[in-house]
Amino acid sequence: MDQTNVTFTLPEGLDPVLFSGVNDELLRIIEENFATRITLRGNRIEIDGSALEVSMLTALISDLIKLIEQDQQITADELLRLIGLIRGGEFAPSILREDILLTYRGKAIRAKTAGQKHYVDAIRNNTVTFGTGPAGTGKTYLAMAMAVASLKRKEVARLILTRPVVEAGESLGYLPGTLNDKIDPYIRPLYDALFDMTDMERGNQLIEQGIIEIAPLAFMRGRTLNNSFIILDEAQNTTPDQMKMFLTRLGFGSKMVITGDATQRDLPAEKSGLQSIRRILKDVGDIAFVELGSSDVVRHSLVARIVAAYQADDDAHQQQARQ
Repeated sequence: MDQTNVTFTLPEGLDPVLFSGVNDELLRIIEENFATRITLRGNRIEIDGSALEVSMLTALISDLIKLIEQDQQITADELLRLIGLIRGGEFAPSILREDILLTYRGKAIRAKTAGQKHYVDAIRNNTVTFGTGPAGTGKTYLAMAMAVASLKRKEVARLILTRPVVEAGESLGYLPGTLNDKIDPYIRPLYDALFDMTDMERGNQLIEQGIIEIAPLAFMRGRTLNNSFIILDEAQNTTPDQMKMFLTRLGFGSKMVITGDATQRDLPAEKSGLQSIRRILKDVGDIAFVELGSSDVVRHSLVARIVAAYQADDDAHQQQARQ
């Protein structure tokens, strides 16, 4: 097999440690995932290997340099995700650098995996998008980023964020206070995601002005939502009737994103509205279904392994039930 040699020179002023990692941690990860010889001397990187391996590694190193130049810290998890993208051949990592939103703190929010890229593109290109998958895959966070960006670009006049009020496997009993006080614990995660993208003071102003509305799903009944970006979170906890009610609120100039995780259903006994929705709407146009998996988890790497372990256990039980 033909061997290829490529030499990179790190940009002047770029600390080689940012590329190699503390105690060469990042460099070791790269060496373990590519059948090439990598030599780092000062600000020069030499690569020897097969043409295909060197080609993929060249794309990775070019992308890492660009990320470092943008003052982004490269973690081991982030590096492994980039390697997975290059190995999968589906996207060049540079494509994922397309920003969805720049938060008030100056943080760029963008897709980090191929699955997340599909999800963001589906939201952009369809009126209604269903995003399902385990915890940590960015279902709600990316939908919120798309919604805030759409509002900033004046593509919609308001944001409506909703979720069903269902206790997560616990009985909280009587909650004191006003109606808002009672429902606040259930919809607090939506506030958390919103305030991570907008200044809290500005976010509260938009809520007071009615430009952003955060409310329980029951408050959607009887309404027609025009010129709005609407997010239904935790949709696995809707009943079929609630799901139908929500989807038929869609008005002119609006976009909907429905997120959920079928494995974390908290409905006491009823069937979930998310359970059969794909079968019901499979022949309806302008609706996208995106299923994210453990490879799209962007929290601590242990979360992805936990999700995969639960999935393997579920698969094993299903296999036993069929036997």
